[in-house]
Amino acid sequence: MPKNALNITREKNFSEWYQEVISRAELADNSVVRGCMVIRPYGYSIWENIRNTLDKQIKNLGVQNAYFPLLIPLEFLEKEAEHIDGFAKECAVVTHHRLKQTDKGLEPDGKLEKPYIIRPTSETIIGESFSNWINSYRDLPMKINQWANVVRWEMRPRLFLRTSEFLWQEGHNVFATQEEAKEDAQKMLNVYKDLMENLLAISGIPGQKTEDEKFPGADSTYTIESMMQDGKALQSCTSHDLGQHFTKASNIKFTDADTKEQFAYSNSWGITTRLIGSLIMSHSDDDGLVLPPYVAPYKVVIIPVIHDESQKSDILKYCQDIKNRIGDNVYIDDSYKKTPDKKWDWVRKGAPIIMEIGKRELEEEKVYYMIRYLGQDGKKSESLNEFVSNYKDLLKSIHNKMLEKNKKHLEQSIKTAETLMEIENIFKKQTCFISIPAKFWNNKHLEDIMEKYKVSYRCYPFDDKERLIIAKSY
Repeated sequence: MPKNALNITREKNFSEWYQEVISRAELADNSVVRGCMVIRPYGYSIWENIRNTLDKQIKNLGVQNAYFPLLIPLEFLEKEAEHIDGFAKECAVVTHHRLKQTDKGLEPDGKLEKPYIIRPTSETIIGESFSNWINSYRDLPMKINQWANVVRWEMRPRLFLRTSEFLWQEGHNVFATQEEAKEDAQKMLNVYKDLMENLLAISGIPGQKTEDEKFPGADSTYTIESMMQDGKALQSCTSHDLGQHFTKASNIKFTDADTKEQFAYSNSWGITTRLIGSLIMSHSDDDGLVLPPYVAPYKVVIIPVIHDESQKSDILKYCQDIKNRIGDNVYIDDSYKKTPDKKWDWVRKGAPIIMEIGKRELEEEKVYYMIRYLGQDGKKSESLNEFVSNYKDLLKSIHNKMLEKNKKHLEQSIKTAETLMEIENIFKKQTCFISIPAKFWNNKHLEDIMEKYKVSYRCYPFDDKERLIIAKSY
């Protein structure tokens, strides 16, 4: 039986495997604050790469970044009943504005006349500003995004997937017409699809959420449902057509060209650090994390192999020469650890290309490296000139093959069923996506089966709205 770099395999226990991948790759830790996480530098670098790439894409669409308060007045959420009902059980409430020292220690003091909610989402607080900024049709469209954190109490936390505090971006766009708002919400979903495929090498099913699964207060919610290696769905992103629900609640009006006053239309859209969980479960293997090259903190990690101290200076200089010639997110690991330990550290951290450079490579002006996603089958030796010449094509090839593998897994794991009996028989045998006739939505017998197998509605696929995808999910 082959030995793996992790103690737990995916087949043995997928949940424990996931936790070990995160731990051994040094991505995040559980915090002393229950339900929260500490994102370590390596994990945060991945988030920064996601953030920086997406930030450029949305700015190209005329969206501007801003920042809004963390604390939201309770009465703001009360303006939109359906919205607050959807988040009420998850809200963190601030009731006091100071502490005082007592015999028992520090205790809350100075009770607020009206409590504040730590933002679970920002439609209402942003709507307050929009109502002041928007007066005329000339002020539209207004497109605003913020990178922030939110808090939604989580009773069963899992790193990156479900934590009480998480990082995200939330976009909020306002338009003069319903058609513009809806079209823009769908356009933003395509931006996320591009991000997932071209940065994260993750495919998914774009579609519309069912009525009971949509965002509280939305007319429609659009999603991309990705499939993890264990056959479960993960909602990778959402975009919401909000109609006039929030513009009416926040009194966002404008005067049109005929000087007639009317309510605007809005949408909102976002991705979170949950994408890192999707990244882990989509690509990683029993040796640890596997990262597509364009999102990795380092595309190439160079490990100097030094057996003779007299050659150390020359080998390190050659490593630096390689780094200078590649010139793109390269890290030289000259730490105190032994060479095999360094190698396996970077295997577990998922570095796309791991080089080992020693005496032979120095003398022959070669590079010896492993392509991480191919594992032990990805080892290669070639001249430095050849590697540098083909480097960008190599990165592109690695990314494309990882995306192709992910797409193939998704396609092979979507089963089709036409009857309730077929649906149950499939779920008895495997965990997967099942495509069923859309008419089955809200069918009592179907929902009995779904409850039995812990399955939920995922979406109506855009490419076939007469079908409905159901699956177990994270």
